[in-house]
Amino acid sequence: MGMSLGKGGRGYMAEINVTPFVDVMLVLLIIFMVTAPMLTQGVDVDLPKTRSVRTLPAGTDHLVLTVKKDGSIFLDEYGVPFEDLQNHLQNLVVAQNKQLYLRADKEVAYGIVVKVMGEIKSVGIEKLGIVAESADAQPGGDKAKQVPAQ
Repeated sequence: MGMSLGKGGRGYMAEINVTPFVDVMLVLLIIFMVTAPMLTQGVDVDLPKTRSVRTLPAGTDHLVLTVKKDGSIFLDEYGVPFEDLQNHLQNLVVAQNKQLYLRADKEVAYGIVVKVMGEIKSVGIEKLGIVAESADAQPGGDKAKQVPAQ
């Protein structure tokens, strides 16, 4: 039995064909499943290794300040010029009462890290977490580790 058009074929069709809708939704679901992990990777740095580390908290109550090998600075995934760092830290960390974690590539000059830490201290941030990789972690493993600093 097929679709009924009512009396003499002149009536309205009362059924909705949802097959094309379901097809489109499945394709969109697959696209989002493939692209979502790529959006959460962040800035890639080669972290120093240490023995005692804890996992970085998985919430939105913290921000990560990253210093790459070339000296460029990122607040989460957004590039920040060094001249604007104090303003960004004041607005995003101090004003919103968030915890700040510092990730620095192991090849970054010590002087650059000290300069960045000086800017952090001058804004009034007293507690700073330092992010490092576990010494016994496998390559390509979980790099979201921290060593809290006082």
